[in-house]
Amino acid sequence: MIDLASKKDDEDSSGLKRILSLRDLTFFGIAAIIGAGIFSTIGRASYDGGPAVSLLFLMVAVACIFTALCYAQFSSMIPVSGSAYTYAYASLGEIFAWVIGWALILEYAVSNMVVAISWSEYFTSMLQGFGIKWPDWLAIDAGSASRAYEQVLHAKVGEHLPGNIIAAAKTYETAPVIGNLHILFDLPAGLITVLITALVFVGIKESKNVSNGLVILKLGIIALVIVAGAFFVKPENWSPFAPNGVGGILKGVAAVFFAFIGFDSISTTAEECKNPQRDMPRAMIYSLVVCTVLYIIISLVLTGMVNYKELRVDDPLAFVFGKIGMNFIAGVISVSAVIAITSALLVYQIGQPRIWMTMSRDGLLGKKFGKIHPKYKTPSYSTIITGILVGLPAMFLDMQFVVDLTSVGTFFAFIMVCSGILYLDYKGYSKTAKFKIPYINGKYLIGILLIATGIIVYNKFGITQIKEAIAEKPLLIVFIAVWAGLAIAALKYKFSLIPILGILFNLYLMTELGLSNWTMFLIWLAIGLVIYFTYGYKNSKLNKKYEQLV
Repeated sequence: MIDLASKKDDEDSSGLKRILSLRDLTFFGIAAIIGAGIFSTIGRASYDGGPAVSLLFLMVAVACIFTALCYAQFSSMIPVSGSAYTYAYASLGEIFAWVIGWALILEYAVSNMVVAISWSEYFTSMLQGFGIKWPDWLAIDAGSASRAYEQVLHAKVGEHLPGNIIAAAKTYETAPVIGNLHILFDLPAGLITVLITALVFVGIKESKNVSNGLVILKLGIIALVIVAGAFFVKPENWSPFAPNGVGGILKGVAAVFFAFIGFDSISTTAEECKNPQRDMPRAMIYSLVVCTVLYIIISLVLTGMVNYKELRVDDPLAFVFGKIGMNFIAGVISVSAVIAITSALLVYQIGQPRIWMTMSRDGLLGKKFGKIHPKYKTPSYSTIITGILVGLPAMFLDMQFVVDLTSVGTFFAFIMVCSGILYLDYKGYSKTAKFKIPYINGKYLIGILLIATGIIVYNKFGITQIKEAIAEKPLLIVFIAVWAGLAIAALKYKFSLIPILGILFNLYLMTELGLSNWTMFLIWLAIGLVIYFTYGYKNSKLNKKYEQLV
């Protein structure tokens, strides 16, 4: 394990302002979690899973709670910015930390692209409500428009196509053309990223005040949707509850998991908290519980108001109220969502630069990434780079592509954090934690759960269906092998149950993602390892200390 004293020294000499309270941290968590997930991707998940998507929200929430407890214990031991990167650095070593830091770029920077794209959808909808027509070719990525055009072009006679597909195809056809290139990009997504980056650059106090105000507004909108929508719920829309079975429910796992990403962003602000070891663990749990309850309720309201088949839209909350003729509330939601989604964008833009700042301190990134602005006391260079890396792709990438890519990186980081807790427990370092995960001896439980699950699955599906499932999702073999390995390790080392459940839940959810997502993630990791061995390893402070000793 890395000497935690050196990390504490980094914290004390960081130059960042300590102004965040428990309420601020909790609001940061809610701001990050309730963003594009509830205002956008919840519609896609409901389309696949039907009303039973509420169960998927609960399942993913359980996985996140196990992970959040591990984050909470780490944050009480290491009150330093950097989130999962710092925790891995202190427990598993530098190479694992680099891999997680590299993966976190997918979680923070890439997920912010989704938030920016979602913001753009609501922004253009809001303008239309005021009678202002934003140019369609400046509000959609070229890939989505091109695929929609091809889908319409090759549609069979009499085939019903969603209205958004037809609209996108028309936009592609009427967009300006230079040579053979159709000019299409999402300008609002880029503009909002620039504005938020400027706010984050100016200071944490200003960002905190804006975030708190936006969260209060956001919760008010959700309360309005729930109360108003409850009067229009038709129970028949909940039948069948799971129209596409378990497979349909789990198909939305990437979208639903994306809706929960954010509680870990609290840990990136450790060096700006008044009492990080006490307040960060509480804030993570509080924000996750509040958001889980709201997600489950709102998913039931949405699928009760309209048939789940109609929810494959990027602005489901505004859509359902427009569908039942309540255009006023639909308009209020569109206007408010533009403001509320901004808070999620804000928190992620705060988080990413602080991870890079911490990596720079360890020598794994250039010194510029760790530079603190003398006036604003923020990681200025990292903040600007984050704005560029989010703003440019947000204008040109498809939302679904980005959602899936984000989830792979986040699952991986979560698994590493849970693994780090197991290692610290094994070494006895967890005794210094001010917040300790309740210890439940998993010596026999992990193996018993594996055997019991195997028996239940065999009796329910039979060997033929099990083979078909593994052939369709070969990563299940990895999941089973890891579970068996953890069962053996728990038998020998008496591992705690909760971190192991965190590993297993996240790993299983990873198996539900497509092979293409895994391929892209592995390519991303390969690029990261090349950068590490060509720059990071040579310039690592840890490596330089080792060379001095030998």
